[in-house]
Amino acid sequence: MDTVVTFFSNTFHADPKAISDYFDMLYAMLTGSITTLSIFFFTLIFSIPLALIVAFGRMSKVKVVSKITNVFLLIIRGTPLMLQLLIVYFVPKLIAVKCFKTTIGWSSYIAAIVAFSINYAAYFAEIYRGGIESIPRGQYEAAKVLGYTPSQTFFKIVLPQVVKRIIPAMGNEVITLVKDTSLVTILSVQELMYYAKSSSNRMVSFTPLLIAGIFYFVMNWLVSFVFTKTEKKLAYYH
Repeated sequence: MDTVVTFFSNTFHADPKAISDYFDMLYAMLTGSITTLSIFFFTLIFSIPLALIVAFGRMSKVKVVSKITNVFLLIIRGTPLMLQLLIVYFVPKLIAVKCFKTTIGWSSYIAAIVAFSINYAAYFAEIYRGGIESIPRGQYEAAKVLGYTPSQTFFKIVLPQVVKRIIPAMGNEVITLVKDTSLVTILSVQELMYYAKSSSNRMVSFTPLLIAGIFYFVMNWLVSFVFTKTEKKLAYYH
């Protein structure tokens, strides 16, 4: 509460330079929010379809495929996302130096999207698997009797039911994704938390971090609102 009071006090009674600093901070954080949102949306675009492939691998009747997929899921879900960010960013650079004698590598922004997409694909895959395996086997048999092919059965009968069932769990993961984007600051990606920390250090104030928290809260509120509306829209039997 004292921080909020101090913020408004400084804003409306400080000298013009202090006020200018606050506006510069807000502009920088708005710019950083655009980067944060782009990482968020690109992660969803790549991880959602990738998760379906991983889920199929996890459920595969081919032992080699299912074992490899299980190991992949164990590694991704069993190690910190921050460590994965560092590995995805630095390992290709080290390989380029060792094998090709060049320092060329992908940017921290691209590395962040790749690491996030792989990480969240692993979590989404387990949600998909749970949803797919919750469908009664009798529906597959009924579809076969009616002349549906396996692909038609999945996309026309199974998948719509799976989507409806996994919405709450997906919502939780997507909300976590919004908050996890703050981790990319360790790669010096100039997103919301990067500017918040920079402004906090420059102004010697906790206020920028508090404002960043408000930004994340608003973004998560919007995500929660969308998923709540979607869940109600898909509640066919209520």
